[in-house]
Amino acid sequence: MPFAGMPYGYPPAYCYPLTEGCMYILFALCFFHAWKKGVSTMAYLIGGLGFGLLLEYVNVATSAGYIYGEFGVMFGNHPNDIPLCIGMGWAVIMYTARLVSDAAGLPLWGAAALDTLLAINIDLSMDVTAYRLHMWHWDWEHRAGIEHSLTGQWFGIPYGNFYGWLLVVFFYSSFSRLLERAKVAKYKSWKIVTPLLAILASQVALYIALFPLSDWLKRFGVTSAHRLVALLILFSVIAVLGWRRRQKGRQENLPVVTWLVPGWFHLYFLAWFFLAGFYLENPVMTYWTIANLIAGIVIHILLFRALRRTQA
Repeated sequence: MPFAGMPYGYPPAYCYPLTEGCMYILFALCFFHAWKKGVSTMAYLIGGLGFGLLLEYVNVATSAGYIYGEFGVMFGNHPNDIPLCIGMGWAVIMYTARLVSDAAGLPLWGAAALDTLLAINIDLSMDVTAYRLHMWHWDWEHRAGIEHSLTGQWFGIPYGNFYGWLLVVFFYSSFSRLLERAKVAKYKSWKIVTPLLAILASQVALYIALFPLSDWLKRFGVTSAHRLVALLILFSVIAVLGWRRRQKGRQENLPVVTWLVPGWFHLYFLAWFFLAGFYLENPVMTYWTIANLIAGIVIHILLFRALRRTQA
């Protein structure tokens, strides 16, 4: 077996190239859409790619508890190398989530919260399967023990991973929007550097939230699971309040990529979940995998219908 505590061998040889190739296609489609929208939209997508790669590199290089499998295009030195397609995954998820919130005309904080919830819905579907396909490996050997490799926290995925996802998307989305409202935002040069400034601000905020703040909260018994649930509730409330205050005259049609990106992530990893036999491992895990897919479908249908009613 490739890792201690994991009963699953490596997937078929075509799995990684297929996953990687699909990610490149999704990024290319988003790139083409952003190109037509203008400089600001392009900068947000490219910034998401840069932010995703930077995040992963820092996490792996500082021994954040996981390493990646070997994809076709990798950056860095093994075992601290990261796949290009992972950065693209971050980019297309954050990009299409923002297209949805922008189309709905939500205010800044409500839009950032909705972006975050749409992104975490994808990650909850993807991580359990991708981990068992050895696309990345969580170091349970040095956490609670290898016996927790499949059962620790969220079926082998640390709660802190999802907590980090929430913070990353929310910070990048909100800081980008704040900077886009600056008086100098009309200048092309500012539009280009906005993602870079948003990344820097997000990194600072992320460091504070993941280390000093988390360490302080641990003194009171607040674990990563508690922080995750608290943020999910908080962002849900902010998104609902933002939806109620949305600018109804600004709604736009949802482009195809807003369906294609989440649809691919959900259906592709769900297919591997069953084809690789992971569903036999734990009926509760299977239930939540299917429930999360249904939740994603329902959310997008409701958003689509709400926008259509507004435009009618």
